[in-house]
Amino acid sequence: MSDELQEALERRAEEEGRSVHAMAIQAIERYPVGEADRATVRKPGAKHAVKYAAKHAVEYAAEHADLLRRLGE
Repeated sequence: MSDELQEALERRAEEEGRSVHAMAIQAIERYPVGEADRATVRKPGAKHAVKYAAKHAVEYAAEHADLLRRLGE
């Protein structure tokens, strides 16, 4: 691991009040899930998943338009 990466990991662990070891374990545990999700998106049917996500994003924005407007101010 590079010194820069080690230092960044140590800073983040300190900010979160966790050990570097715990942070590393969490990252390793999340890796297979994240890769599986990325593989799913790369599949030929993934464009349907993107359309599904976009549709729900629009619905969410419509339902919470007032909140989103206030956050933008």
